[in-house]
Amino acid sequence: MRGLLSPVLFAAWSLAAPQVFPDRSAQAESGTLDGVPVEVIPEKAPVAEIVAAAIPTDGWTVTCDSSQAGNDCSNAIDDSADTFWLSDATASLPQSIVVDMQTTRLVGNITIQPRQDGTSTGNIGQHQVSLSEDGTNWGSPVALGTYLDDNKLKTTIFTPGNARYVRVTSLSEAGNRGSVMSIAELNVYDATTELPPSPAVAGSWALTVDFPLIPVSAAIEWSSGRLLVWSSFTSNAFGGGAAQGHQTVTASYDPATQLVSQRTVTNTDHDMFCEGLSMDADGRIVAAGGNSDRGTSIYDSVSDSWSDGGDLIKPRGYQSQATLSDGRLFTIGASWSGGSSTDNPKDGEIYDTATNAWTALPGCPVDPMLTSDPEDVSLGHIYRGDNHGWLFGWKNGSVFQAGPAVAMNWYGTSGTGSQSAAGNRAGDADSMCGNSIMYDAVAGKILTLGGSPNYVNSYSTANAHIITLTDPDTVPEVTAINSMAYPRAFHNSLVLPDGKVFIIGGQYYAVGFTDQTPQLIPEMWDPATQAFTQMAPLSIPRNYHSTGMLLPDATVFNGGGGLCGDGCDTNHPDGQIYRPPYLYNADGSPADRPVIDFLSAGEVAVGGQLSITTSGPAVTGFSLIRLSSTTHTVNTDQRRVALTPETGGEGSGGVTVTVPQDPGVMLPGYWYLFALTEAGVPSVAKYVKVVNGG
Repeated sequence: MRGLLSPVLFAAWSLAAPQVFPDRSAQAESGTLDGVPVEVIPEKAPVAEIVAAAIPTDGWTVTCDSSQAGNDCSNAIDDSADTFWLSDATASLPQSIVVDMQTTRLVGNITIQPRQDGTSTGNIGQHQVSLSEDGTNWGSPVALGTYLDDNKLKTTIFTPGNARYVRVTSLSEAGNRGSVMSIAELNVYDATTELPPSPAVAGSWALTVDFPLIPVSAAIEWSSGRLLVWSSFTSNAFGGGAAQGHQTVTASYDPATQLVSQRTVTNTDHDMFCEGLSMDADGRIVAAGGNSDRGTSIYDSVSDSWSDGGDLIKPRGYQSQATLSDGRLFTIGASWSGGSSTDNPKDGEIYDTATNAWTALPGCPVDPMLTSDPEDVSLGHIYRGDNHGWLFGWKNGSVFQAGPAVAMNWYGTSGTGSQSAAGNRAGDADSMCGNSIMYDAVAGKILTLGGSPNYVNSYSTANAHIITLTDPDTVPEVTAINSMAYPRAFHNSLVLPDGKVFIIGGQYYAVGFTDQTPQLIPEMWDPATQAFTQMAPLSIPRNYHSTGMLLPDATVFNGGGGLCGDGCDTNHPDGQIYRPPYLYNADGSPADRPVIDFLSAGEVAVGGQLSITTSGPAVTGFSLIRLSSTTHTVNTDQRRVALTPETGGEGSGGVTVTVPQDPGVMLPGYWYLFALTEAGVPSVAKYVKVVNGG
């Protein structure tokens, strides 16, 4: 019989979790993983201990769509991993199993133990998890996705909900070995937090998406609306295997079909972990360096294919990469791989997407943008100080570096490049693994948030600043504003269609590969009031190696964390979908959303016009948000442009909007177009390609 213990799963870091800080002296006592002492990285709890924390199954009943003789579905709740349920081989998928706990409880996660008899047939691949209080009304799934094809315990954490019945549905067999479904043990766990607050005030975490990997990097596929994610050469680690440096494990989540597919990319001979990442003027996703420190790989969403994009001039890992006003890509820094900037300065270089060739820019030195990290001092060379630059493509091919160093810089990309100092962020310090967001590109407004003085073993800050850009090589205005409610590093921040900025996850004490000191309460920043408001809490810590992305339906994806190997307890092969408050009425019901019925063109030149017709609630404004790619807290692609409608568009009730003239504001590439009501309720986005027009 299982005991009524507090869950020891990932969700155990509730809002009341104690603040535990790693011992810095541990670095001298043993090895490290990416600079983190291995003894502070939590080991995965034994399966028996995890299962012991589940709700006892005494008195439960279970039903299933089918079963084979000797493998009845009751085996899935018999407290024995030696038995298992196996669906009828002659039945087709989907197949479902439903447990009746006999009483309604507030539940927050399940675990599934695959069969343990040495056979993999029946391992669950694509799946859905649903809850019901009466066994009849199920509503939408609380979780879905694809599990990795192995015999290890699967954990799915979701937003707490009341349920008497829990249903797991298998849509595919993980290894394509037939149409059967198998479970040795299905366990359900009490929630560790309360029911979430009203979504009208705080939004809601509506769905968990399970992946067969840790989503460390993410990008939007403009031609399909799918979310593309990847980890490294393997699903849950970045070092130690024969394939390291030669392949990348990827997956795609399709919001339209709610399916997760997977692929291992081998043809580019590139391990894209810790890469520089940006989306080019044609919507291609360009990943450079990382574990394979010279490689460049390009993903084209139209052909759904990866190709070799040529080699970097200097080997790099942990760099940032930004798309410029002329469509070229700029990168700088990155001593995590490929040697140190101390010995071979990782100065800037530029990528021509027409020729797929990198060119050195010796006039763009990395030295002025270094942070002062004590780890670099102890190592005797640069390792952290040139990581994760906050880069923004701006006017006339320029690049503005807003951080993470307190010293800011302008970089020019003509000829052999140039650099000029741009002053310091007022009242701030080095802010490694903080965020910077261009929330108003027309006004040149950048919001900076949090970070920590050092990469690891460092307390994060809640600092917030607004940087206002004007012309290149001009020192910008920097204004310190009210701080966030919670200090954060390793968090993600996204500008939303209504112009607000959503801040998710992160860690108070910055240490990789731990779920300690998580900031589980997101915040929403309003540029009109410059106030931070707390939103619905996370169910899962999102610390080091987490990602965030705005989806085309104006929801937000937040996922990942970990990537520290099989024995690590802080791997999070999942993500959650957040629905902001603008998608709800005051009573918590779904808001009526406008619809873009007609768009005069899918491509527009800078300074050009678009005619738009909408239906539904009255539309008072529009916004363009550039599609994004992100890894390691860096998202150089995203920026927002507000558009004012004028009457005179095609069709009944049509309007016209004019796109800003400057390609430094309107970076070339693909953008979301959202229609907005007076209350800020957004439509589902249309895609618009912005071109330089000559």
